[in-house]
Amino acid sequence: MWLPDRRTFLISLAALAGCGFTPVYGPEGGGGRLLNAVALPEPDRRYTYDFNARFEERLGRASGPYFLKRQVQVDSSGLGSLADGQTTRYQLTGRATYSLSLVGSEEVLISGRTDAFTGYSATGSTAATQAAERDAKRRLMVILADQVIDRLMLDANKLPQ
Repeated sequence: MWLPDRRTFLISLAALAGCGFTPVYGPEGGGGRLLNAVALPEPDRRYTYDFNARFEERLGRASGPYFLKRQVQVDSSGLGSLADGQTTRYQLTGRATYSLSLVGSEEVLISGRTDAFTGYSATGSTAATQAAERDAKRRLMVILADQVIDRLMLDANKLPQ
């Protein structure tokens, strides 16, 4: 097994330091400003509840100083079917549009949009298909929430001090 020698390691480390890399939670990164600092709107559907739950799991529950306006859309389309036309596989496509502002302010500090998809099988009983659909929506909300958080973290250094 090949291991780099000390000189190669130090040169690689110096190159990484010179590229402008800053850890998001480090002293120069802005990610720490978002921890326990982003309030979310009340969920209006089961899947927006799942979005909020994942968001708060990663960043913490907060009442401010920031507020995240988010709009989540989920579309379903059939992918696989049998000879008799019965659909056996579905794809869920989700889109989260978001904007971060200070609580009580209309000025948008960070905004964006993210898309993701997941699927589920409809080959079992009606109850199994409904459970698979709920699970797929939950997984989709986890993906979308993670993507929104990641993008907020990347832009967190733009937030006012």
